[in-house]
Amino acid sequence: MSQEALADLANVHRTYISGIERGSGRNPTIRAAAQIAIALEVPVAALFEDLPKPSETK
Repeated sequence: MSQEALADLANVHRTYISGIERGSGRNPTIRAAAQIAIALEVPVAALFEDLPKPSETK
């Protein structure tokens, strides 16, 4: 799915999706995360699986 299609389904701007993907300091709100999860038809928790623990990023 393209960023634009996801953004349309989640009712957010494409650059918001792009920023989240790039990790460019964009921290999605709980509401935006829920909208994205609904658009992707996955639980919100699935968006945060396999993220490194803070101790692993240092």
